[in-house]
Amino acid sequence: QVQLVESGGGSVQAGGSLRLSCGASGYIGSRYLMAWFRQAPGKEREGVAALSFGSVSTYYADSIKGRFTISQDNAKNILYLQMNSLKPEDTAMYYCAAGCVGCSSSWKFALQYNYWGQGTQVTVSS
Repeated sequence: QVQLVESGGGSVQAGGSLRLSCGASGYIGSRYLMAWFRQAPGKEREGVAALSFGSVSTYYADSIKGRFTISQDNAKNILYLQMNSLKPEDTAMYYCAAGCVGCSSSWKFALQYNYWGQGTQVTVSS
């Protein structure tokens, strides 16, 4: 059974930075994507960034390109999301996910993922 645990959320002012971490335990197949999603109140869960096994491929939502970077420490089984130049519209609960086997073209869709963390809140004030 795969377990994902996020940390690193918090409250920052616009223009600030945060780094989210997701610790993974259990077997995660090499064909899995690891991803970050976010969900603001009253909105659908949206894909933010994803990364393939061995960090061969990365995927980003247009809204965060150039500001967020997804990375992975394979030795420690930790997924990161470095978030710079944060904006108030980045405020949301952020979730780590694993899955999307063979579906890289659909990486943004939450239904493609098998495993989810409990989420960590990010709040950006103006």
